[in-house]
Parts: sequence; structure tokens; C-alpha cells
Amino acid sequence: MPSATHSPTSATVPLDVSMDPDRPLHALWARYGQHRPRLIAAVTASVVNKVADVVPELLIGAAVDVVVRGDASFVGQVLGVESRYSQLAWLAVINVVVWIIESASEYIADVLWRGVAQGVEHDLRVQAYDHAQHLDLRWHESRPAGATLATLNDDVNQLERFLDVGAPRILQTALNIVLVGAVFAIASWQLLLFAFLPIPLIVIGSLWFQKRLEPLYAGVRQAVADVSGALSANLGGIATIKAFTAEDRERTRIAGYSEAYREANVRAIRSSAAFVPLVRMAILAGFTCTLLLGGWATLNGTLQVGMYSVLVFMTQRLLWPLTDIAQVLDLYQRGRASTTRILTLLGEPIEVKAGSVSLPAKPAGALELRGVSTGYGEQPHVLHDIDLHVPAGQTHAIVGPTGAGKSTLLRLVLRFDDPRVGTVALDGRDVRELDWDSLRGAIGYVAQDVYVFAGSIADNIAYGRPGATREQIREAARAAAALDFIEALPQGLDSWVGERGVTLSGGQRQRLALARALLRDPAVLVLDEATSAVDN
Repeated sequence: MPSATHSPTSATVPLDVSMDPDRPLHALWARYGQHRPRLIAAVTASVVNKVADVVPELLIGAAVDVVVRGDASFVGQVLGVESRYSQLAWLAVINVVVWIIESASEYIADVLWRGVAQGVEHDLRVQAYDHAQHLDLRWHESRPAGATLATLNDDVNQLERFLDVGAPRILQTALNIVLVGAVFAIASWQLLLFAFLPIPLIVIGSLWFQKRLEPLYAGVRQAVADVSGALSANLGGIATIKAFTAEDRERTRIAGYSEAYREANVRAIRSSAAFVPLVRMAILAGFTCTLLLGGWATLNGTLQVGMYSVLVFMTQRLLWPLTDIAQVLDLYQRGRASTTRILTLLGEPIEVKAGSVSLPAKPAGALELRGVSTGYGEQPHVLHDIDLHVPAGQTHAIVGPTGAGKSTLLRLVLRFDDPRVGTVALDGRDVRELDWDSLRGAIGYVAQDVYVFAGSIADNIAYGRPGATREQIREAARAAAALDFIEALPQGLDSWVGERGVTLSGGQRQRLALARALLRDPAVLVLDEATSAVDN
């Protein structure tokens, strides 16, 4: 049989996520520019908050200076107030104003940071889901649904937690270093050197630990995907598990996946927690230097008592937050690994893309296959040089043994796959040229494995035609011989069916799916063993 060849469509270029594998968060920043104004506002509020947060320590030093030096104090000289009581009253007023600013800016910063985190979370989840549902059916069939669900849900949540908690902490730590460093530089550059001595060691240690933790947290995210995939598959096949009394066996299998996840987490947390004692030792060294050398400088008269008090408090403010660096690293690595997985999903190429040609509002429905050959993946052809012409309005049946390629042929008509060789045409137009509304809108499809959504029977029938009237839904149900069993239910069309239609029999689900297809009044009706579970 002669074959009319057609070059197979090439793989499309992956969605541009601009992802450097070593800088996934940078790619995220580049991708979601619409959140930058709010992020900048959050950073600004955090800066104001941190500046106001440092002032109370300065006020403590000023108060000590007032008590010790009286009218010769810094406050007395600046304000021109001699009375120590008046100077302390001024400091109290300033303290109240600062606390109001600090509280207000903290509230604003929290709201803005959470807004950024939840905004990115929402956009990322919706865009990742939208991209996933546009990926080829073959991609979904080759990947556990639970793994995709883990990316869309758990990975997005991990990123949201980093943006909500981890990123603000990193900024606060950096601001602490800058602001406290400025105070130390003004007071005593020698003390600045000793107080800041631990910071380079902590930073270098953080970078070293980050490199060590990165593969560990990548393993954690993969373990999450494995657990989600196994749980999703088992819950979807719970009837089969019960039928074969495989509950104990499946519990053991799920426990194995869960244990692998637990062990991956333990390895990551153990490595992350090992950093904390090192940080504490470095902090101890810096605080001891400030306490000892600052005290000597005060006794020698080169440092005022008030400033010494400020520096002691400031050293704690500078170094103590660094004890949380292990937790921040944990959040960062989880967020980084999750971002990589999300952007990898967004970068998956869409192989089967819609065309740009629209058919008339009511196509005739003539189907033709010319020299079609195709197969799965790298495997040999399943169909060879198929020529088929189905005129509009006619009924044709395709028969053959199991595995002969009947469903494969129907997938080509719907463009779930494209043929390796040859052409599939609808009303004389290559289906690869048609947009999705023209192609799939002209076809009513009832699959072997009927999917019924959780919702009312009416909602399920009207899924392909949301604006259908009640009477149109009833007529479609009648045409599919489903109206009798529907009206026998207590709530009729409003009866609720569980997820995957578990409250219906196999035959009832198939009749429901047939009614759904008929309601669209399609030009082409494709039935893939659509009545295999119907008794009569």
C-alpha cells in the first residue's frame, strides 16, 4: 500500500525558564518580575524595621551615659538639657516613637513578605499546573502522577516557606551586620575587627555546608515524590488492593518509601545541625573579645561607659541571630531544590502543539488517514501504512485482537500523539494544522477507562458544554440510555457521585461518559470500547 509521508513534528523548544542549574532562585527572580515592586517594598520595610530595632540599644547606652556623666553626656550636649531627669524623659519619648515605628514596620514587612511568598506560590502553582496539563499525554503516562502532584503541591509549598521565613531572615542577618558594623566602626575600629572576626569563618563554613547539603536535599525532594507517587497509585487502586488482600504487602511497600524519605531527611538534618556548634563557638569568641577588650578600653578611658554598654548589647545582636543560620540554610536548600524541580517541570517541552487553522463552526466530520505509521517512544511501529477514509455521517468499526493498535489509531485522531509517518485529516485538513477548539471541539470521545469527576451527575454530563440547559442534559442522558437509572436515584441529575464515580457501576459510568460526549453534538463520535461494561 503506498504511503503519503509527512515529516514528524520536531520537539518544541522547552519553555524559557532561563534556568542556570546552579542558580534556580535567580531564574525565579527573572521569571516573576511582577512581584518585584512588592518585594522591594518588603525589603524597604525590613530595613526601616531593623534600623528601628537597633536604636533601643543605642538609647540604653545613652541612658547609661546620662546617669554617669550628667550634663556632659552626649544627650545633654546635643539637646542642650542639663537636668538628668529631663534627659532621661527625652530618651523615654524617643524610645516610644522608635517602638511605634519598629512595630508598624514589622507588621508592614510581615504582610508584604507573606504577600510576596503567597503571590509567587499562587502564580507558580497555577503556571506549573497549566504547563503540566498542556504537556503531551505520553509524558504523563511515563511519569507517576504522584511525582507531578508532589512538584505542584509540596515543592511549591517548600518554596513559599523559604520566601516567607528564610528570605526575611537572610535579609535581617545582613542588615544586622551592616548596622552593627557601622556602630562599631564609629566607636572603635579595633573592637570592630575582633567582634566581626567570627563572621568570615561563619560565611565560609556556610558556603561549604551549602555545597554539601545541596545533593542531600535534592534526595529529600526525590524521596517526597516517590512517597507521593506510591500513595497516589495505591489510593487510586484501593479496590484492587482489597480484592487481593494485599493490604499488609502494600503497607510494607509504603513503609519502605516512607523510611527512605525519613532517612534522607535525617541525613540532611544531621549535616545541617552539625553547623550549629561551630557557629556557637565562633560567636563565643567574638563576644568574649568585645567584653574583654571593650572593658579594658573603658577602664583606660578610651571608650565611654555608655558606648561600652552599647557594644556589648550590639555584639549579642550581631552574632546571636547567626545561631539560626543552620535553620536558614535548611530552608534555603529545601527551597532551592524545590525551585529546581518546579522549573524543570516548566521547562518540559510540549511536543504536540496546536495549529492555527480554524474549521467552520459546524464541520462535516469526514476523517481520513493517509499512509499512517506510528509507534511508542523508540519502539517499532505498531501501525503500518494505514489508509482509512470515513465519510461524514457514516459509522465505521475497527476491530482486531488486543494490542493490535485500535486505541492507538483513535489517539492519532484526537492528536494525543502525532504519527511518525503519514497524515490524519479532518474535513480534508491535516489535524496538525488545526487549533484545539476546531479539532477536539468537533470530536466526542468516550475512552475505555471512563473518568467521572467528583460532583453532580448534571455537572459530569455538562462538562464538555458548561452552558447546556437542564433539558439538553436530560436529552443527552436519554440518548445514552442513562436517564432511567439517573431518575431512579434520590436526587436525579443532582445526585452526587464520588471521585472517579465510585458510587456508580461500570456500565453507569460509561453511559454517563457517552451522554457527556453526545451533549456536545460532535461532528465525529469516537468510541473506544465505550460500552464494554454495559450489560444491555
